[in-house]
Amino acid sequence: MAKINIIPIFVPHLGCPNDCVFCNQKRITGVSNFDINNVLKTIEDHLSYFSPLSPREIAFYGGSFTAIEEDLQKELLSIAKSYKDRGLVDGIRLSTRPDCIDDHVLTYLKGYGVDTIELGIQSTNEKVLNLSKRGHDRSSIFYASKLIKEAGFKLGLQQMLGLPGDSQEYSIETCKEIIGLKPDFVRIYPTLVIKNTELEHMYLNGTYKPLTLDEAVDLASKLIMLYENSNIEIIRVGLQATENLKFDKDVVAGPLHDAFRELCESKKLYMVLKAAKLDIRENENISLYSNARNNALLVGQRGSNKENLKKLFKTDKIKFKVDNTLADQIKIIAEKTYLVDIKENIKKIVKGW
Repeated sequence: MAKINIIPIFVPHLGCPNDCVFCNQKRITGVSNFDINNVLKTIEDHLSYFSPLSPREIAFYGGSFTAIEEDLQKELLSIAKSYKDRGLVDGIRLSTRPDCIDDHVLTYLKGYGVDTIELGIQSTNEKVLNLSKRGHDRSSIFYASKLIKEAGFKLGLQQMLGLPGDSQEYSIETCKEIIGLKPDFVRIYPTLVIKNTELEHMYLNGTYKPLTLDEAVDLASKLIMLYENSNIEIIRVGLQATENLKFDKDVVAGPLHDAFRELCESKKLYMVLKAAKLDIRENENISLYSNARNNALLVGQRGSNKENLKKLFKTDKIKFKVDNTLADQIKIIAEKTYLVDIKENIKKIVKGW
């Protein structure tokens, strides 16, 4: 699938009916003021360096787009549609809340050429939604997703991990319910404590404890396996890095890491090899063959996964070798030779969850 070049239009907090405890969109997006006069410039700037042969999409990010005053929505959408009508962009997407979707909204979105609607659902657990002050119940999630699918839009769903009141059990249940909604793609975000949010006050007074990096990686890697096993595309794991999304800037606490997805994918492959239950003797010489991408993941960030695999196999004698003929397999040569099918082992792993 060709990579889509995104033209991002940030509309922080425009239309949001309330502030969730974790949210400060101005800090998350790096945009403090919205000026519609900058929309055309943003589009033109991005088109100037995107290849005309690659797919391009205008995406409205940030606030709850369909809760914005309707005239402003239509002004923004008419700009995007003019580029789509001229063949200068291939698609239009937007992000919104589940409780800001109905038949009327979907009718005019269709008329303005919107292709994809992302819903920030975060969790399907009623307790988590209430403690996070989402302002809607779980029924809104299922109703909005059904309407979007029936109207012929692509549906994206966003899940957050480590929200107030959340647990691994709740997150896995949310993941399973998202799978049941059959979205076209998902995003997974670990909860970060951002400055000037209610969550920051909860963290500072001890009523909220964020996930550690290891906890977040462990949980996210499990969700990745569940989604992949159901053939649901995961387009992002972790927040997009910005200049201020750092511990010495706007992030107070939480599992922030520049290569969060890579850590999760490494953990996934570790779990696959662990589940394979290979008959390898202690201190044996081992060679692990995989394609270039999986080879890097098996070694891991700064060799971290390599150290984990040494402990798993109880040997220091591991070599990592590239074999690009291996698509979804890992070949292990020790005293015996093993071929581990990644997808089949993921299917076995998630079966018990």
